[in-house]
Amino acid sequence: MTTSSADARASAKASFPRATGRAKGYDPAKVDAFLEKARAAFETQSAVTVRAVDVRSVAFPLVRHGYQPDAVDAALSRVEDAFAVRERERAVSTAGAGAWIDQTRAQAQEILDRLTREKRRRFARARGLGYGYRIDEVDLVADKIAAYLSEGRTVTVEQVRTVAFRMQRRGYREEQVDALLDAVVDVMLAVG
Repeated sequence: MTTSSADARASAKASFPRATGRAKGYDPAKVDAFLEKARAAFETQSAVTVRAVDVRSVAFPLVRHGYQPDAVDAALSRVEDAFAVRERERAVSTAGAGAWIDQTRAQAQEILDRLTREKRRRFARARGLGYGYRIDEVDLVADKIAAYLSEGRTVTVEQVRTVAFRMQRRGYREEQVDALLDAVVDVMLAVG
């Protein structure tokens, strides 16, 4: 058994600490069901029913005495990493390392092209009086990611996964920023 499959199996059988007091946590039944589905998909090599992006984008309802979100999120990060490694291995064995590298390089260049646009104009703005992510905060993170992609500066996958922005009126549209951050995580996991 590889470390990745051990991580996936351990995460699926983990018992998470519960939220206490008035704090809410993730619905245990939903978390357990998703992790069981992920474990089964990971152990079944034939059909791809769960992918790394599915693990990254899963959301659970909050309930009283649910699982502490930080503990579940940490486990999900490990499970996502395990799926990403397997997906990379499959892609390399199917299309070859050269094709995988070319695809990853092209995706990284697309991201870099977006992030090196003029500050305050990198993403569409929330419409009307709507709220979006704070422009200065997103631009700061965009600069750090651009330096990672172009100069090899240090940024971790976990930093990108957990970045959070405050809101402002007419800020950057959340869905655009979130989609780009997902693409950055994909590239980072692709290069290992």
